[in-house]
Amino acid sequence: MRIAWKKAICYSGYREGQSPVTGIVPTKEEILEDLLLLKKEGFSYLRMYDPNAHARQVLELIREYCLPFLVMVGIDPRAEYNNKGCPWLKSEKTTLELEENMVYNDDQIKMLTMLANEYKEYFIAVSIGNENRPSWGADLVTEERLIGFAEALREGTGLPVTYCEGAGEWKNLERLAEKLDFISIHSYPLWNGKTLEEAVRMNQDDYHSVASLYPDKQVIFTECGWTTECNASMDAAQVGEKQQEKYLAKLLFWAKSEKIPVFVFEAFDEPWKGGKSPQEPEKHWGIFDVDRKGKQVVRNGVLG
Repeated sequence: MRIAWKKAICYSGYREGQSPVTGIVPTKEEILEDLLLLKKEGFSYLRMYDPNAHARQVLELIREYCLPFLVMVGIDPRAEYNNKGCPWLKSEKTTLELEENMVYNDDQIKMLTMLANEYKEYFIAVSIGNENRPSWGADLVTEERLIGFAEALREGTGLPVTYCEGAGEWKNLERLAEKLDFISIHSYPLWNGKTLEEAVRMNQDDYHSVASLYPDKQVIFTECGWTTECNASMDAAQVGEKQQEKYLAKLLFWAKSEKIPVFVFEAFDEPWKGGKSPQEPEKHWGIFDVDRKGKQVVRNGVLG
Protein backbone atom coordinates (compact mmCIF):
# COMPACT_ATOMS: atom_id res chain seq x y z
CA MET A 1 0.00 0.00 0.00
CA ARG A 2 1.02 3.62 -0.49
CA ILE A 3 -0.12 6.82 1.19
CA ALA A 4 -1.28 9.18 -1.55
CA TRP A 5 0.03 12.74 -1.53
CA LYS A 6 -2.43 15.15 0.09
CA LYS A 7 -2.01 18.18 2.30
CA ALA A 8 -1.18 16.90 5.80
CA ILE A 9 -0.56 18.45 9.20
CA CYS A 10 0.15 17.47 12.80
CA TYR A 11 -2.72 18.51 15.04
CA SER A 12 -2.77 19.02 18.80
CA GLY A 13 -5.42 21.50 19.87
CA TYR A 14 -4.16 22.32 23.38
CA ARG A 15 -4.69 25.98 24.29
CA GLU A 16 -3.72 28.07 27.33
CA GLY A 17 -4.24 26.02 30.49
CA GLN A 18 -4.68 22.74 28.59
CA SER A 19 -2.21 19.90 28.05
CA PRO A 20 -2.00 16.12 27.68
CA VAL A 21 0.07 16.09 30.88
CA THR A 22 -2.75 17.51 33.03
CA GLY A 23 -5.45 15.76 31.02
CA ILE A 24 -7.27 19.05 30.41
CA VAL A 25 -8.32 18.77 26.77
CA PRO A 26 -9.95 21.25 24.38
CA THR A 27 -13.72 21.42 24.29
CA LYS A 28 -15.63 20.08 21.31
CA GLU A 29 -16.44 23.68 20.33
CA GLU A 30 -12.74 24.57 20.34
CA ILE A 31 -11.83 21.48 18.34
CA LEU A 32 -14.54 22.19 15.78
CA GLU A 33 -13.16 25.72 15.36
CA ASP A 34 -9.72 24.20 14.72
CA LEU A 35 -10.99 21.63 12.25
CA LEU A 36 -12.89 24.22 10.25
CA LEU A 37 -9.74 26.35 10.02
CA LEU A 38 -7.75 23.36 8.78
CA LYS A 39 -10.50 22.46 6.32
CA LYS A 40 -10.40 26.01 4.97
CA GLU A 41 -6.65 25.63 4.40
CA GLY A 42 -7.27 22.47 2.39
CA PHE A 43 -5.72 19.86 4.68
CA SER A 44 -6.84 16.27 4.21
CA TYR A 45 -4.64 14.28 6.61
CA LEU A 46 -4.29 14.92 10.37
CA ARG A 47 -1.70 13.33 12.62
CA MET A 48 -2.42 12.95 16.35
CA TYR A 49 -0.20 11.53 19.05
CA ASP A 50 -2.38 9.75 21.62
CA PRO A 51 -5.57 7.66 21.56
CA ASN A 52 -7.00 9.90 24.29
CA ALA A 53 -10.15 11.97 24.78
CA HIS A 54 -8.82 14.66 22.44
CA ALA A 55 -8.41 12.23 19.54
CA ARG A 56 -11.81 10.68 20.22
CA GLN A 57 -13.48 14.10 20.11
CA VAL A 58 -11.75 14.89 16.82
CA LEU A 59 -13.04 11.68 15.28
CA GLU A 60 -16.54 12.25 16.67
CA LEU A 61 -16.63 15.69 15.04
CA ILE A 62 -15.26 14.42 11.73
CA ARG A 63 -18.10 11.90 11.65
CA GLU A 64 -20.80 14.27 12.92
CA TYR A 65 -19.99 17.11 10.51
CA CYS A 66 -18.81 14.95 7.57
CA LEU A 67 -15.45 16.73 7.58
CA PRO A 68 -12.99 15.77 4.81
CA PHE A 69 -10.20 14.39 7.00
CA LEU A 70 -8.39 11.10 7.45
CA VAL A 71 -6.29 10.65 10.57
CA MET A 72 -3.13 8.94 11.66
CA VAL A 73 -3.23 8.30 15.39
CA GLY A 74 -0.36 6.83 17.36
CA ILE A 75 0.61 6.02 20.89
CA ASP A 76 3.23 8.08 22.72
CA PRO A 77 5.06 5.42 24.76
CA ARG A 78 6.57 6.14 28.14
CA ALA A 79 10.11 5.09 29.04
CA GLU A 80 10.60 1.37 29.59
CA TYR A 81 14.24 1.74 30.63
CA ASN A 82 16.44 4.54 31.93
CA ASN A 83 18.55 6.57 29.54
CA LYS A 84 21.59 8.16 31.16
CA GLY A 85 22.32 9.86 27.84
CA CYS A 86 19.25 12.10 28.01
CA PRO A 87 20.54 15.62 28.73
CA TRP A 88 17.47 16.92 30.57
CA LEU A 89 16.64 13.97 32.84
CA LYS A 90 17.86 14.63 36.38
CA SER A 91 16.93 11.32 38.00
CA GLU A 92 16.32 7.70 37.08
CA LYS A 93 12.96 5.96 37.26
CA THR A 94 12.55 3.14 39.72
CA THR A 95 12.00 -0.44 38.60
CA LEU A 96 8.36 -0.12 39.68
CA GLU A 97 7.89 3.05 37.62
CA LEU A 98 9.36 1.37 34.54
CA GLU A 99 7.10 -1.64 35.01
CA GLU A 100 4.09 0.67 35.33
CA ASN A 101 5.14 2.39 32.11
CA MET A 102 5.16 -0.95 30.29
CA VAL A 103 1.60 -1.62 31.46
CA TYR A 104 0.63 1.91 30.39
CA ASN A 105 2.11 1.35 26.91
CA ASP A 106 0.27 -1.93 26.49
CA ASP A 107 -2.96 -0.21 27.54
CA GLN A 108 -2.34 2.50 24.96
CA ILE A 109 -2.12 -0.14 22.23
CA LYS A 110 -5.45 -1.54 23.40
CA MET A 111 -7.03 1.93 23.47
CA LEU A 112 -5.77 2.73 19.99
CA THR A 113 -7.08 -0.59 18.70
CA MET A 114 -10.54 0.16 20.09
CA LEU A 115 -10.54 3.71 18.74
CA ALA A 116 -9.37 2.64 15.29
CA ASN A 117 -11.99 -0.08 15.02
CA GLU A 118 -14.75 2.31 16.10
CA TYR A 119 -13.75 4.96 13.53
CA LYS A 120 -11.90 2.84 10.98
CA GLU A 121 -13.29 4.62 7.92
CA TYR A 122 -11.58 7.85 9.08
CA PHE A 123 -8.12 6.33 9.62
CA ILE A 124 -5.27 6.37 7.15
CA ALA A 125 -2.86 4.51 9.47
CA VAL A 126 -1.83 3.83 13.06
CA SER A 127 1.58 4.50 14.62
CA ILE A 128 3.39 2.49 17.29
CA GLY A 129 5.37 5.39 18.71
CA ASN A 130 7.09 8.72 18.41
CA GLU A 131 10.89 9.16 18.72
CA ASN A 132 11.42 6.26 21.13
CA ARG A 133 14.84 5.12 19.85
CA PRO A 134 17.27 8.10 19.73
CA SER A 135 20.28 8.07 22.07
CA TRP A 136 19.19 11.39 23.60
CA GLY A 137 15.55 10.39 24.19
CA ALA A 138 13.69 10.46 27.49
CA ASP A 139 11.08 7.82 26.62
CA LEU A 140 13.01 4.93 25.16
CA VAL A 141 11.48 1.59 24.25
CA THR A 142 13.39 -1.39 22.86
CA GLU A 143 13.11 -2.28 19.19
CA GLU A 144 11.70 -5.66 20.19
CA ARG A 145 8.86 -4.02 22.11
CA LEU A 146 8.08 -1.75 19.15
CA ILE A 147 7.91 -4.81 16.91
CA GLY A 148 5.41 -6.30 19.34
CA PHE A 149 3.33 -3.11 19.20
CA ALA A 150 3.32 -3.26 15.39
CA GLU A 151 2.18 -6.87 15.35
CA ALA A 152 -0.57 -6.18 17.90
CA LEU A 153 -1.93 -3.16 16.00
CA ARG A 154 -1.89 -4.93 12.64
CA GLU A 155 -3.69 -7.94 14.07
CA GLY A 156 -6.11 -5.81 16.05
CA THR A 157 -7.02 -3.18 13.45
CA GLY A 158 -6.10 -4.42 9.97
CA LEU A 159 -4.87 -0.86 9.25
CA PRO A 160 -1.48 0.17 7.83
CA VAL A 161 1.10 0.41 10.62
CA THR A 162 4.04 2.81 10.83
CA TYR A 163 6.52 4.25 13.33
CA CYS A 164 7.54 7.92 13.54
CA GLU A 165 11.24 8.57 14.16
CA GLY A 166 14.08 10.92 13.32
CA ALA A 167 15.61 10.22 9.92
CA GLY A 168 19.04 9.44 11.35
CA GLU A 169 17.77 6.61 13.54
CA TRP A 170 16.44 4.44 10.71
CA LYS A 171 19.82 2.96 9.83
CA ASN A 172 19.61 1.05 13.13
CA LEU A 173 16.01 -0.15 12.81
CA GLU A 174 16.16 -2.81 10.10
CA ARG A 175 14.16 -5.45 12.00
CA LEU A 176 11.42 -2.99 12.88
CA ALA A 177 11.24 -1.60 9.35
CA GLU A 178 10.44 -5.09 8.03
CA LYS A 179 7.29 -5.13 10.19
CA LEU A 180 5.94 -1.77 8.99
CA ASP A 181 3.77 -0.92 6.02
CA PHE A 182 5.60 2.37 5.47
CA ILE A 183 8.32 4.39 7.18
CA SER A 184 7.69 7.79 8.80
CA ILE A 185 10.59 10.18 9.32
CA HIS A 186 11.13 13.46 11.15
CA SER A 187 13.50 16.04 9.73
CA TYR A 188 14.27 19.36 11.46
CA PRO A 189 16.87 21.59 9.80
CA LEU A 190 16.62 24.23 12.54
CA TRP A 191 17.48 21.75 15.30
CA ASN A 192 20.46 20.67 13.19
CA GLY A 193 21.81 24.21 12.86
CA LYS A 194 20.93 24.60 9.18
CA THR A 195 20.21 27.98 7.63
CA LEU A 196 17.08 28.72 5.67
CA GLU A 197 19.06 28.32 2.45
CA GLU A 198 20.34 24.88 3.51
CA ALA A 199 17.12 23.59 5.05
CA VAL A 200 15.22 21.85 2.26
CA ARG A 201 18.41 20.26 0.98
CA MET A 202 18.74 18.60 4.39
CA ASN A 203 15.13 17.35 4.17
CA GLN A 204 15.84 15.95 0.71
CA ASP A 205 19.02 14.26 1.91
CA ASP A 206 17.18 12.75 4.89
CA TYR A 207 14.48 11.40 2.61
CA HIS A 208 16.87 9.87 0.10
CA SER A 209 19.11 8.36 2.78
CA VAL A 210 16.19 6.48 4.39
CA ALA A 211 14.57 5.58 1.05
CA SER A 212 17.86 4.05 -0.11
CA LEU A 213 18.00 1.88 3.03
CA TYR A 214 14.50 0.53 2.42
CA PRO A 215 13.79 0.66 -1.31
CA ASP A 216 10.73 -1.57 -0.97
CA LYS A 217 9.04 0.73 1.59
CA GLN A 218 7.30 4.03 1.06
CA VAL A 219 8.94 6.82 3.08
CA ILE A 220 6.92 9.83 4.23
CA PHE A 221 7.60 12.80 6.52
CA THR A 222 5.47 12.85 9.66
CA GLU A 223 7.18 15.96 11.05
CA CYS A 224 8.80 18.87 9.23
CA GLY A 225 8.43 22.46 10.35
CA TRP A 226 9.89 25.84 11.21
CA THR A 227 9.40 27.62 14.51
CA THR A 228 8.63 31.35 14.63
CA GLU A 229 10.26 32.18 17.99
CA CYS A 230 13.33 30.91 19.79
CA ASN A 231 15.68 31.34 22.71
CA ALA A 232 19.44 30.81 22.78
CA SER A 233 19.04 27.21 21.58
CA MET A 234 18.70 28.46 17.98
CA ASP A 235 20.05 31.18 15.71
CA ALA A 236 17.45 33.94 16.06
CA ALA A 237 18.36 35.30 12.62
CA GLN A 238 16.93 32.13 11.06
CA VAL A 239 13.67 32.17 13.00
CA GLY A 240 10.40 34.00 12.34
CA GLU A 241 7.18 34.04 10.36
CA LYS A 242 8.94 35.18 7.19
CA GLN A 243 11.42 32.33 7.44
CA GLN A 244 8.65 29.82 8.17
CA GLU A 245 6.79 30.95 5.07
CA LYS A 246 9.84 30.63 2.81
CA TYR A 247 10.80 27.24 4.20
CA LEU A 248 7.36 25.66 3.91
CA ALA A 249 6.80 27.08 0.43
CA LYS A 250 10.02 25.50 -0.85
CA LEU A 251 9.61 22.23 1.06
CA LEU A 252 6.02 21.64 -0.04
CA PHE A 253 6.71 22.58 -3.67
CA TRP A 254 9.40 19.87 -3.79
CA ALA A 255 7.36 17.29 -1.85
CA LYS A 256 4.26 17.79 -3.99
CA SER A 257 6.27 17.53 -7.20
CA GLU A 258 7.73 14.22 -5.95
CA LYS A 259 4.39 13.03 -4.46
CA ILE A 260 5.99 12.61 -1.02
CA PRO A 261 3.46 13.13 1.79
CA VAL A 262 4.58 15.66 4.42
CA PHE A 263 2.81 16.23 7.72
CA VAL A 264 3.64 19.86 8.53
CA PHE A 265 4.58 20.38 12.16
CA GLU A 266 2.27 21.81 13.28
CA ALA A 267 -1.21 23.34 13.13
CA PHE A 268 -1.31 25.56 16.24
CA ASP A 269 1.19 26.92 18.76
CA GLU A 270 1.10 24.97 22.02
CA PRO A 271 2.03 27.00 25.15
CA TRP A 272 2.25 23.92 27.40
CA LYS A 273 5.36 22.64 25.63
CA GLY A 274 8.97 23.22 26.61
CA GLY A 275 10.20 25.29 29.54
CA LYS A 276 8.93 28.43 31.22
CA SER A 277 10.40 30.88 28.71
CA PRO A 278 7.72 32.36 26.40
CA GLN A 279 10.29 32.19 23.57
CA GLU A 280 10.83 28.44 23.95
CA PRO A 281 10.91 27.12 20.35
CA GLU A 282 8.70 24.13 21.19
CA LYS A 283 5.81 26.50 21.82
CA HIS A 284 5.86 28.19 18.39
CA TRP A 285 5.88 25.68 15.50
CA GLY A 286 2.27 26.34 14.55
CA ILE A 287 1.10 27.88 11.29
CA PHE A 288 -1.54 29.48 13.54
CA ASP A 289 -0.75 31.09 16.89
CA VAL A 290 -2.45 29.96 20.10
CA ASP A 291 -5.28 32.47 19.53
CA ARG A 292 -5.96 30.84 16.12
CA LYS A 293 -4.64 33.80 14.16
CA GLY A 294 -2.95 32.64 10.96
CA LYS A 295 0.75 33.37 10.69
CA GLN A 296 2.30 34.84 7.54
CA VAL A 297 2.39 31.48 5.76
CA VAL A 298 -1.40 31.26 6.13
CA ARG A 299 -2.17 34.91 5.44
CA ASN A 300 -0.21 34.80 2.17
CA GLY A 301 -1.80 31.55 0.99
CA VAL A 302 1.55 29.79 0.58
CA LEU A 303 0.20 26.39 1.62
CA GLY A 304 -1.80 26.11 -1.59
